[in-house]
Amino acid sequence: MMLPSNLVDMGYISGPFGIQGWVKIKVTTEYDDSLDDYEQIYLKLVSGDVVAKKIEKSFAKEGIFHAKLNGVDNRDVAFSLKGALVAVDREHFPVLEEDEFYWVDLIGLKVTNLQNELLGNVSELMETGANDVLVVRNCDEERLIPFVAQYIIDVNLANKQITVDWGLDY
Repeated sequence: MMLPSNLVDMGYISGPFGIQGWVKIKVTTEYDDSLDDYEQIYLKLVSGDVVAKKIEKSFAKEGIFHAKLNGVDNRDVAFSLKGALVAVDREHFPVLEEDEFYWVDLIGLKVTNLQNELLGNVSELMETGANDVLVVRNCDEERLIPFVAQYIIDVNLANKQITVDWGLDY
C-alpha cells in the first residue's frame, strides 16, 4: 500500500482502553468530538513502521479520543501500540473559512512587524481561554503574540510570513 505523502501528526496513543482492543489517543491538535470524519488514520509505530488503520468506532471524553481500530481486538495488541504517533491525511482536512488557518501551517513561518523587523519564527501555538497565542522564537528570546486581528496584520502562507503589529520591545 502506498502511504500518502502529506501525513500530519495529530496525537499519539497513550495506552489501551478496556479489554476489547480500544486505544486512548491523546490529541495534540484542535479537534472535533470524533475521529469518524477520517476514513483511516496512520500509526507511526515506535519501530519506525507506518500502518494504516480504519476506525470502527470512536468517542471523545475529557480531551482524549477513545477509538476501536480495525484489527486491534484485544488489550495486548492495543497496549503494543502505546507511544505510536497518530497521523491523518492532509487531503481529508475540512475546508476552512477565509482568515482561518490550521496551526500546522503556521509553525515555522517568519514573523515580522510593521517596521519590517524580524521577530523570529512561529515555534508553536498555545490555546488560552480568550484566544490562541503565537509562540515566536529567535535565538535570544521568546515572544507571545495573541493571534487576534488587533495584532495579526497578514498571514501569507505562500511567502511563509506573518506580519504583526508588535514592537521589538514588547
